[in-house]
Amino acid sequence: MAILENIRKRTTVLILIIGLALFAFVISGVFSSNDFAGGKVGSSVAEVNGESISIDDFRRQVETASRQYGPNFSSTQLVNTVYDREVRKAILNQQYEDLGIDVESDQIIEFVKTSGYAQIPDFLDENGIFNEEVFKSAIADWKVNDPLRYEAWLQDEKAIIEAAKERLYFNLIKGGVGATLVEGEFDYKLANEKVDIQYVRVPYTSIADSTIEVSKSDIQAYISNHKKQFEQDKARDIRFIYFEERPSVEDENAVKEAITSLLGDTVEYDEERDATDTIPGFRNTTDMVAFLDRNSDTKFDTIYKRQNELPAVVADTLMTLAIGEVYGPYKDGNFYRVSKIMNKKANGSVKASHILFTWEGAERANPSITRTKEEAEAKAKEILAEARKEGAVFTTLARENSDGPSAPRGGDLGYFQEGVMADGFNDFCFDNPVGTIGLVETQFGFHVIKVDDKQDVVQVATLSREIEPSEETINTLFTDATKFEMASMDAKAEDFGDIARESSYTVRPVNKIKEMDESLPGLGSQRSIVQWAFNEDTSVGDIRRFNVNNGYAVVQLTKKYKKGLMTPEDASTMALPQIRKERKAEQIIAANQGKAMDAIASDNNVSLSNATAVTLKSPTIPGAGREPLVVGTAFALGQDQTSGLIQGETGVYMLKVTKKEDAPAMENFSTYAGNLRASAANRVNGEVYNALRENAEIEDNRATFY
Repeated sequence: MAILENIRKRTTVLILIIGLALFAFVISGVFSSNDFAGGKVGSSVAEVNGESISIDDFRRQVETASRQYGPNFSSTQLVNTVYDREVRKAILNQQYEDLGIDVESDQIIEFVKTSGYAQIPDFLDENGIFNEEVFKSAIADWKVNDPLRYEAWLQDEKAIIEAAKERLYFNLIKGGVGATLVEGEFDYKLANEKVDIQYVRVPYTSIADSTIEVSKSDIQAYISNHKKQFEQDKARDIRFIYFEERPSVEDENAVKEAITSLLGDTVEYDEERDATDTIPGFRNTTDMVAFLDRNSDTKFDTIYKRQNELPAVVADTLMTLAIGEVYGPYKDGNFYRVSKIMNKKANGSVKASHILFTWEGAERANPSITRTKEEAEAKAKEILAEARKEGAVFTTLARENSDGPSAPRGGDLGYFQEGVMADGFNDFCFDNPVGTIGLVETQFGFHVIKVDDKQDVVQVATLSREIEPSEETINTLFTDATKFEMASMDAKAEDFGDIARESSYTVRPVNKIKEMDESLPGLGSQRSIVQWAFNEDTSVGDIRRFNVNNGYAVVQLTKKYKKGLMTPEDASTMALPQIRKERKAEQIIAANQGKAMDAIASDNNVSLSNATAVTLKSPTIPGAGREPLVVGTAFALGQDQTSGLIQGETGVYMLKVTKKEDAPAMENFSTYAGNLRASAANRVNGEVYNALRENAEIEDNRATFY
């Protein structure tokens, strides 16, 4: 009562406090609302040159893509696929608008004519040919009588219009792509003018990396001079311990004991009858189907199998067992199994090849076959005689003569058991020894048959139990993961690895994770870990335990990378080799300035080498690799001229031109010019779009929503 009385006395104060709280909430909402701030991130999944891609429309596109691609695509794959498509559409539509590109109804029809839509039966005339009037009539009919189909067509029409605009846009660009005869001549000479050289090369490896000192400021200067090479996207580094749910030795032994206990008969007491019953075990059961249904993780497979169709670990053993014999328990992958031979058939599987000669009207005959039955038989007998000759290659005869779908495989039909083939074909194969070649008639035609092989088959019943972690094992794993997580969080961030090693856990690093990545090496699809790593509230050194496939992962964020130029530390692995190469080149050139080739070779303990028929089209020096500057220098020199010292890709060179060979004379270079035009046109679609995207201002907000 005293508490209630105090509340009543302070009613005015409480109302004021609540009012201020609500006001603060509202004001906070106003100043942080997306509308007040522009509403961009809150409603758009991306912005392309200032144009928003609505998150609502985007989600609808993802749902449509999900139905289209099915379960084979993960949610992140679907998002990324739709994102790339929508960004492309936005970039290209901006180009269409700037250029005034649009598509009229007649252009839509022209596009349909040259696409897969032209094969839709409703658009074809009585001759099976696309007809413009039939097409228009069909669409009009759908609009009146089949609204659902008409709505689907409207969606197709949107796609057709986009595709038609894209084709028109890129065709306009291709129209401006060309190559003159002079360019054709130049390309011809690049490939056919040749030069022989003698050269000396002092490789950069002749100077140890350890002798080249590179400072942080040197790396920073190199980055500044080569910015394009060192641009990076936002990324994260993590490391993790994977606590995998897997069976313990005790779990394996328990499964093995359980399966072993099912082999023999058991005696059960029936309290109602005050009597005991003997329950047949796996060895003695007379109803194997029912026994395996009750006791096994796999059912009874009645199909007979050849040796190579049995589990590899026991195939040899099972083929030697007699009917009724049992083998096991044995471990096969993640199962313990016991197998029993139910039946055997000697030569129960046959491998055969055939050459088929069919006739017009025979069952499943290709419509293009016009020969008569008599002609087919005569041809079959002719090839039969050929196949029986010494040295005849049956597979070649089949490829060249057979009307059957197995012709590309040399007539090979693989292995089959009794009852699979047509009766006459079946009887010939199973009644004749390996190597027999003969002629058989079936409803499909005349078959020249060769019996290639025969193998025994067995019918096997297998009692299986999967080896799974027990509840006790799973609980222990959870405890271990939790203990490690707590110990790591209580220690310094850098102690994560030491704590892991103390418990013999393996630390697995994953570097440069991108914001929309999904799959992590060793863990599979783990979008939640990626999202956590990129969360603004997650700091370097933070640790968190995640439930993952078959276990737990304790993850630590180890590094953040900002979008933009790399830091000297991050760029060092890329920049150091290049800086060292430049410094080594300076040293080698300074030490060998003014020397002749022989002296350079002698002083640097290298030999003079020769390269012949070198071309500018393929500027490679045998034994040294790709050296465009060195080869280009060689072509700039005259016969018997010697170069200065050249800083190449793999070392410092000096060369002498020993022979120059002009390209053979040609009257016309139109073929080479045409090839250049075709090559350039083929690259237009990809390279133009890539250039547009590279220069577009794209704000990617996918990670906010997914």
